[in-house]
Amino acid sequence: MLDEVDQRLIAELRRDGRAALSDLADRLSLSRATVRSRMERLAAKGEIAGFTVVTRSDVSDQPVRGLMMIGIEGRGGEKLMARLAGIPAVLAVHSTNGKWDLIAELATQTLLELDEVIHRIRNLDGVMTSETNLLLSTRKAGRK
Repeated sequence: MLDEVDQRLIAELRRDGRAALSDLADRLSLSRATVRSRMERLAAKGEIAGFTVVTRSDVSDQPVRGLMMIGIEGRGGEKLMARLAGIPAVLAVHSTNGKWDLIAELATQTLLELDEVIHRIRNLDGVMTSETNLLLSTRKAGRK
C-alpha cells in the first residue's frame, strides 16, 4: 500500500524523473534522507520499475498517431498479431477483451501515410472490422 507521501513522490517523479533529491525534498516538505530512503524502498518493492527518457525524436519523427481497434474472424489472432507487428508504422499490438480483439498503436509522418496503413491493415486476411481514433494530444500521468 502506498501512503500519501509515496503517491506525492511518485507524482513528482512523473513530472520530472531527473529532479534532484533536494528539489524533491523541498516540494514535498521532507528531508533529503527521507526522499532517498522512500525512493529506494519504492524501487525495491517494484513500485518504481525504472526511469525513462522521452526524446525529441519520440515526439516529432512520427507526429501522426492513432489507435486502431480491430475485430478478427476465427482464431487467427496470433498470426495476425505477427503480421501487424511486421508493419513499420505499427508501434505495438495489444490483445484485448470486449468488442475488439486487437488494438494496434500506429505512428506515421503524415495523415496520408496513416490512411495507407489503415487500408493495408483492413485488407489483411482475418480482419473483419476496425475503428481508428487519432491521438490528438498526450499527457503522461502526473504531468501538466
